Amino acid sequence: MPEPQVDHTQVFQLAPVGLAVGRARRIVDCNVAFCEMFRGPREALVGEGFAGLYPDERHYHGAGQRAERTLLAGKVFASDRVMRRLDGELFWVHVRGRALRTGAAHDDTLWVFTELSGVLAARNAPATALTARERDVAALFVDGRTAKEAALALGISPRTVDIYRSRLLRKFGVSNTGDLVRRLLMG
Repeated sequence: MPEPQVDHTQVFQLAPVGLAVGRARRIVDCNVAFCEMFRGPREALVGEGFAGLYPDERHYHGAGQRAERTLLAGKVFASDRVMRRLDGELFWVHVRGRALRTGAAHDDTLWVFTELSGVLAARNAPATALTARERDVAALFVDGRTAKEAALALGISPRTVDIYRSRLLRKFGVSNTGDLVRRLLMG
């Protein structure tokens, strides 16, 4: 009995993780889970640059430079990072990608995005993980919010935000919020 044919287009579209095909750092195709994760219709994502999915241009370019070395070597690039949904909300994502052609870092790429809704392992503190509330506070700091603004957004006291900030500073081994934000965005 012959094996049934696999519809690879359907497999791509219905995969339970966000998938995006890139060319020259622009989205040329993406699946349903990617659209749901970034909260936009396919038409709003395909043809656009990946830059709009990063907190800002500086972090987009930094991530591209870090990924380029790995992709040129023919290896899989992986990073846990803060990204931006189309509605502006920041969130944590684990991203993995590879170049589809050797020696062409960003020409043709495949990217897998997994939202980190449980725990985020801190890259520079392997024995430590962020709690959901720590991720919420960290994302608001990345967005440029003050402790008072973060407290208001989360419905908690500024003192509670300060406690979470102190925990984050310890976990990432930094001494101030600016260094914390840089460390968080380095992926």
